[in-house]
Amino acid sequence: MNFHELEHYIHRHDDFEIRVISHAGSRFYQVELEDMEGERHLLTNRGKPMMFRALDDIYLELKRAGIHRAYLVHYVAHDEMVGRETHYHEPLTSRMPLVF
Repeated sequence: MNFHELEHYIHRHDDFEIRVISHAGSRFYQVELEDMEGERHLLTNRGKPMMFRALDDIYLELKRAGIHRAYLVHYVAHDEMVGRETHYHEPLTSRMPLVF
């Protein structure tokens, strides 16, 4: 989903969640939209996932699109490495609300 498609989607729907994805060991962020059917769409540019270097850059882009709330999700490979189930989508343990 490119930025134009994201803007178009949010103006037509109100049941979606925006996630800002951070990976352990990486200095970059990605933006993901989960739609009402549970499908996930990464924000892309020319068919490749968009990478942001700072949360401020994401705030500006999302705010320009009309989005004022998202969740920060930090992926840590520890759980997968030790054989435990991942818990990235459990609201109280892995997501931090962002309001801008």
